[in-house]
Amino acid sequence: MREQLMELLPEINLIQDEELKEKVIRVWERALKLRGMQPRDMLRMPFTLLIKPCPANFVEHVRGVVQVAYQSAKGLQEIYGDRMPINLDYLLAGALLHDIGKILEYVEKDGEFVKSYEGKHVRHPFSGTALAFAEDLPVEVQHIIAVHAGEGDGRWRSTEGILVHHADFINFEPLHSGN
Repeated sequence: MREQLMELLPEINLIQDEELKEKVIRVWERALKLRGMQPRDMLRMPFTLLIKPCPANFVEHVRGVVQVAYQSAKGLQEIYGDRMPINLDYLLAGALLHDIGKILEYVEKDGEFVKSYEGKHVRHPFSGTALAFAEDLPVEVQHIIAVHAGEGDGRWRSTEGILVHHADFINFEPLHSGN
């Protein structure tokens, strides 16, 4: 499972802190095992149920969010330096895991992904934060997962949380509007 995850999500290797990288991998493994999925199953899974047909799979979306957040952070650091501190490892971990709860929120039924029983009751920012908590990820990473979607609107977001939130919508809105 680990090798497939690393192949599908090579951005995991951008995390410099080896302990954090290991915890991120364990969160992915835990979520997939809970749903009885293999990493390659995520290539069939839509990144959202709000667009039909969905033009991007779950892996593409996660990678897109990671890349937009990471490249934005590097650009901001280049311009602002220490005036805008950004923990790149936390940013990467949060971006990689921002939608991990969708593994529990969605289920495949008759060849189509739909809301699971759990997903009808607990949206992915909550289940994703719980998965990260269970693997002892830093609270800063849990925060990014918790506030990346609408549940975080009107709440304080860390710099890393702001970047992942906007990266998520940059990867959603153009696909949703049909552009």
